[in-house]
Amino acid sequence: MQSRKSYTCPMHPEIRQDRSGNCPKCGMRLVEENSESKVAPQKDETRSLGTSTWRDYMPLAIIVGLILLTSLVLSFRDFQTGNFSATMALSYFMIGFFIVFAGFKLIDLKGFAEGYSTYDLLARKVFAYGYVYPFIELSFGLAMILYPTSLPLLLAEVGVMGFSGLGVSIKLMKREKFQCVCLGTFLKVPLTKVTVLEDFGMVALALVMLFIAA
Repeated sequence: MQSRKSYTCPMHPEIRQDRSGNCPKCGMRLVEENSESKVAPQKDETRSLGTSTWRDYMPLAIIVGLILLTSLVLSFRDFQTGNFSATMALSYFMIGFFIVFAGFKLIDLKGFAEGYSTYDLLARKVFAYGYVYPFIELSFGLAMILYPTSLPLLLAEVGVMGFSGLGVSIKLMKREKFQCVCLGTFLKVPLTKVTVLEDFGMVALALVMLFIAA
């Protein structure tokens, strides 16, 4: 008779269940017990929540660097044509940031929703919000292409991103271990504190744009 498979969390071995999924405590993907495949995921996932080096952040640095480079090139084009403005320069970066980060979340929407529900204040109570959030970010990016200085849009970004960052901040203050998924589940990057910068960084840029436009 074939034995039933058992899955556990590399960070929380007390979590066991008879089907694959995500850890209810940290959002990490469960691995099969007594399996050779358990070793590699445990190493990768543990590093994402523990000590990390600058090499671990290289994928994120490249992504943000390309967004910044594109924003600078577009701003330089505006400067050459006499249409440069600080507001538009900031909007270029925010547009790229929202669209690219939403794209990584959409690669594995189910995995993102499962991970997001472990730390976001709203997604913990309404699981479906995890499926909606990437589309909200995408909508912010696309809307800013059309209305980069829209007051209601900027206020919405401040509210949504600020609220999202609050859940991560609470987890960090409690020193709880969890897998942050601001770049989805596609890239294994240590993202817990980076997510705070993502959320509150966008809040800060939106506030600057509101101040400039006032």
